Amino acid sequence: MNVMTQVSSPALDLAAIKQRQQAAWSSGNYAVVGTTLQIVGERLAEVAQVRWDEDVLDVAAGNGNASLAAARRGGWVTSTDYVPALLELGRQRADAEQLPMNFQVADAEALPFGNGSFDLVLSTFGVMFTPDHALAADELLRVCRPGGRIAMANWTPEGFIGQMFKVLGRHLPPPAGLTPPSAWGTLPHLQKLFGDEAISIVATPRVFNFRYRSAEHMIEVFRSWYGPVQKAFDALPADRAAQLHEDLAELMHRFDGGGHAEPGRNALVVPSEYLEIVITRR
Repeated sequence: MNVMTQVSSPALDLAAIKQRQQAAWSSGNYAVVGTTLQIVGERLAEVAQVRWDEDVLDVAAGNGNASLAAARRGGWVTSTDYVPALLELGRQRADAEQLPMNFQVADAEALPFGNGSFDLVLSTFGVMFTPDHALAADELLRVCRPGGRIAMANWTPEGFIGQMFKVLGRHLPPPAGLTPPSAWGTLPHLQKLFGDEAISIVATPRVFNFRYRSAEHMIEVFRSWYGPVQKAFDALPADRAAQLHEDLAELMHRFDGGGHAEPGRNALVVPSEYLEIVITRR
């Protein structure tokens, strides 16, 4: 099992960091943004080769994009997250499609399942936000059976979301020594986390396009519903919040690929790179 430990300073309190992160993801309503990412879960389920009657675990599942995709392909899915309200939204989606699924509150760094319980372990933009990367990776490996697969979609440092968190970090610096979430979107970091226990690691760059009317519209949605952005604005005084707004708008315009819109019609298309990963467990 991987024994790499989180690089940290003596002052780095991972438990406190996790508590703040959980509060951030519990605020707003991530599902408003998360539901737009459904195509990522569908693609991941395809590349992970979900097979009928396989036992599938979705870790940090949010409102269940990858969970639903795997269940549609015949997997016996357990969907987990540490935000109960998001799991309930996933349950409502599964009920609407009459998909049999299990839902369980769980911490990605301490999964309440036995060793080798699952054929396939999934995570889309979820596990990457755990404060202790090595511990989370060890848990994914532990619950995946030998010869099973771990499949993830993780934002890259260079992509829009990776850059957005960099902008947030300029206004509200993260604790010194904390490895950024976007490190999960780089092959060298994945090799450090999983290499000793992996038969293979296949990582493919992909792009998801965020689509909004304008930068103002996208900021409004993220500020209202996307927990980390909402918390950042709430923590800043008015003048600094205004500067954050300006910096986010500049970033969105820099990435915008929607300039082909017809005259008089609003369109913002923000491509964000992510890494699609399939790890075969030794």
